[in-house]
Amino acid sequence: MSFDYKKEYKEFYAPPKTPNIINIPSMNFLAIRGKGNPNDENSKYSQALGLLYGVAYTVKMSYKSSYRIDGFFEYVVPPLEGFWWQDGICGIDYAHKENFNWVSLIRLPDFVTKKDFDWAIEEATRKKKMDFSSVEFLHYHEGLCVQCMHLGSYDDEPATIAAMDEYVKENDYII
Repeated sequence: MSFDYKKEYKEFYAPPKTPNIINIPSMNFLAIRGKGNPNDENSKYSQALGLLYGVAYTVKMSYKSSYRIDGFFEYVVPPLEGFWWQDGICGIDYAHKENFNWVSLIRLPDFVTKKDFDWAIEEATRKKKMDFSSVEFLHYHEGLCVQCMHLGSYDDEPATIAAMDEYVKENDYII
């Protein structure tokens, strides 16, 4: 059976519906950066996700190629994660999604090295005849943070963000 990060790391991928504090350790990710409204038809965002998943599945399926990754085991590609912000404002102005900056991420298993990533970029480029050079290998340490499961429309996220902000203040954490 394939290793499933969502099941094995529920504290990261299935947070409670109410805010809580968690310490996220260092991890490696596939990452891609951009700017613009993710909801626009044929947006740069949707194109970028195609590149991100193209590399993610190249790594996942590497065992079917002649390339060998030390320590490889079969796994389910982890869920998409991301950072969103707008320059010059505190918080998010949902009325102006065209001003979004974003970094979208897919966690990599610990056994994937920068060398393996470089192979996957070359292999995806060769097989799909597309430019995957905008996908990055990112080592990231999030550390102590507040998290909460948001349920509902993205346009309703401000209420969830406000609840997390309030939790931080009530529990004497500093943002």
